[in-house]
Amino acid sequence: MSLQATLRALADPTRREILEMLKSGSLSAGEIAEHFDMSAAAVSRHLSVLKDSGLIRDRRDGKFIFYELNASVLEEIMLWISKFRKGEE
Repeated sequence: MSLQATLRALADPTRREILEMLKSGSLSAGEIAEHFDMSAAAVSRHLSVLKDSGLIRDRRDGKFIFYELNASVLEEIMLWISKFRKGEE
């Protein structure tokens, strides 16, 4: 996963909304899809981009796939962005 892929994933408002949803815990793909007015395939594509960027992880439980936030990637981005604060190296 690269910084570029992560920032590209964060650029989309739907993906940011998915991350907001996952702040409070893991959700199934179906629970996430119910929240949006788009096809399940479109939501699946957003989840795939988030997963490929490292922002979320998935786990299978029977026939369901659950997604959870990968906070360590967000922490890395915050550290990188914080380097641009005035007076810091």
